[in-house]
Amino acid sequence: MSNKIKFGTDGWRAIIAEEYNFENLSRVTIGTLKWLKKTNNNPSVVIGYDCRFGGEIFSDLCAKILSSSGVDVIQSTTFAATPVVSYAVKHFNCDLGIVITASHNPAEYSGFKLKGSYGGPLTQKEILEVEELIPENSNLNYEKLNIENVKYKDLDLIYLNNIEKEFNFELISKKDLKIAYNGMFGAGQGIMKKLSKYFSKHSLYHNCCFNPSFNNINPEPIFKNLQDFSNIIQDDISFAFANDGDADRIGIMNEKGHFVDSHHVMLLLIHYLVSHKKITGDVVTSFSCSNKIKKLCDYHGLNHQVTKIGFKYIADIILKNDVLIGGEESGGISVKGHIPERDGIWTAMILIEYIAKSGKSINELIEEIYDITGPFCFKRNDLKISTKEKNQIIKMCENDSFSHFEDLKVIKVEKLDGFKFIFNEDEWVMIRPSGTEPLLRIYAEGSSEERAESILSKTIKTISN
Repeated sequence: MSNKIKFGTDGWRAIIAEEYNFENLSRVTIGTLKWLKKTNNNPSVVIGYDCRFGGEIFSDLCAKILSSSGVDVIQSTTFAATPVVSYAVKHFNCDLGIVITASHNPAEYSGFKLKGSYGGPLTQKEILEVEELIPENSNLNYEKLNIENVKYKDLDLIYLNNIEKEFNFELISKKDLKIAYNGMFGAGQGIMKKLSKYFSKHSLYHNCCFNPSFNNINPEPIFKNLQDFSNIIQDDISFAFANDGDADRIGIMNEKGHFVDSHHVMLLLIHYLVSHKKITGDVVTSFSCSNKIKKLCDYHGLNHQVTKIGFKYIADIILKNDVLIGGEESGGISVKGHIPERDGIWTAMILIEYIAKSGKSINELIEEIYDITGPFCFKRNDLKISTKEKNQIIKMCENDSFSHFEDLKVIKVEKLDGFKFIFNEDEWVMIRPSGTEPLLRIYAEGSSEERAESILSKTIKTISN
């Protein structure tokens, strides 16, 4: 009997040549096809893929299965970032988008993301419907598949035309900003190379070539994966940022090459959009995000809502409400006026425009935020432990076994998605198993870097005993 295929926080992911093989990819595609045909007589689909091993071959297989069943398919002519594919779904008025990507996961993984007609993740309800329709076996005759209904499009060009209309590139060009960009060998490099004409000729483009191994570094834009990038950043850099493997996440550096986490990025976006562009709306963030976001929302008179972890939960709210910012701790952020999708390139362009208009550095802009919220530091540690150990720790969290982490007294526990232990108004630690990898994630927020590191250390010591 075939294994049951389940989607995680954003799509199905598995190791290439093990669970991620032609048979299982065919099964997932057939389940998707059945779901499409239930509500659409003549469905249309956009398919794209990232820079991982076999991306084009896997994309071709999906296209052939759908085309052979009468689905109109628009397939990317080359690798494309997830937000590029999502935007294309909306641009072409298609019913669905498929992205062959494992996002930030290690190089041995590939994946399968589904995007709705609105240009964002399918809702959890729809994902569960697709899962139920995945057959135990594909029973395909691959020799009979065809590409009669497949059209090939340059999806980057369509996305680029839109981004050039939405941002003040005339001002940006005049400022001659020196940009440092780390593509992490991912799909965002295509767009950023095309946008390079608007920045200083001395801008830096790092890890912007085809390398499916990602140089043995996970394509996730967090500090531990960006240390080589940090070392090349100099004082004359106007803005430095990195995207993950499919460019729906962002990580940024200040002008000193120090990492700036996604919580600070969201605070900067909120402050710029409200104070400078006079745009308002609700702010929706996932459970692992900083408490400072609510503090800034209160300052600006914005409603703040917290969801489970997984952008599909945020996207569902964006589709129903007037949302200014929807964001995750992982660096996936959606902004009003664009698609209901995480977009690391779009986020970067907002910050670049902010720097161009203000004439200030990232550090100076963060200090303006601290005048409102107070300073803080966020840290995360991904523990690789056995499944048995992980389950034991989670069981203890469920049973409220932790009242202290050494001298840190827990005054409140929140259990929306994982376990958040509150120590005071500004400091907390959170424990949560990864939804896609064999990891236990530990998140901590403190009033300073020293405090955040101390909270992490004390938590890890306590749960390890």
